[in-house]
Amino acid sequence: MTDSSIPKFFEKTLKERLGIVADFSGLSQDELKIIEDATGGISFDQADGMIENAVGTFALPLGIATNFRVNDKDYLFPMVIEEPSVIAAASKAAKIARIQGGFKAEAEQSYSIGQIQVVDVDVQSSIPKVIAASNEILSLANSKSNTLSKMGKGVKEVSCKDIETDSGHMLIVELLIDVGDAMGANVTNTMCEAVAPMIEKLTGGKTLLRILSNYSTKRMVRASAIFDKDAIGGENVVDNIILAYQFAENDPYRAVTHNKGVMNGVIAVATATGQDNRAIEAAAHAYAAKSGTYRSLTKWAKDA
Repeated sequence: MTDSSIPKFFEKTLKERLGIVADFSGLSQDELKIIEDATGGISFDQADGMIENAVGTFALPLGIATNFRVNDKDYLFPMVIEEPSVIAAASKAAKIARIQGGFKAEAEQSYSIGQIQVVDVDVQSSIPKVIAASNEILSLANSKSNTLSKMGKGVKEVSCKDIETDSGHMLIVELLIDVGDAMGANVTNTMCEAVAPMIEKLTGGKTLLRILSNYSTKRMVRASAIFDKDAIGGENVVDNIILAYQFAENDPYRAVTHNKGVMNGVIAVATATGQDNRAIEAAAHAYAAKSGTYRSLTKWAKDA
């Protein structure tokens, strides 16, 4: 099976649904057993080894959003969430989007940003010194990851910024790192730690935080879809959707609830696929406020 449009999927038994998903995804018997055991996939001993002060595990429902077609390929989306109606709404929206070809998505290159905080420093005189030593900083940082270096990835750029705080001016040195398919937190932190002593020597300042930023503005993903007006109820419904969007775009109180709805789907998929959903959530809300006012994460407009 390669078609994610599955009629009356919600009416089938749990066993039947799991069989359909296994057929679509090519799951092995061992993989099926993990899902069927309904323990969240980890034992008490594994939980104890993952976190401090463990006393057990906590399970959430795992469901499947159907009907998704993205870049001309069908997908079933796993979603972990306790809230009813979210998976149904996602599946319904995907079904309507299929009429006009489904979703189109594009991803930029996968760059992580590492930050080195420098204090007790003359920022303006230090910036040229750091920039002049960019090649040496790049070389030292990239020596900490043979894997990225062999792939032609690693640190691509060194930049500086001056931030003014209640404690005075601080120099922030940023490393732009091509981390490929990795999330890149560990390698980013390692590289920041490695170059910090060099930056201290260049600037005469003291480095404090040496860590990645989860505000991932250099690894953006964008998705779009066209929803047929007749399939959603006609011209009046289209107009009302746009008015509701404009409310969220221009009022932070509405925008928070609007974006909570957006993140219902995003975080459900992120949790199901083992991602750092706190990082995703924080970055999304920072992006929503990038203009200085908290706004909608989504944009709606008539296409004709």
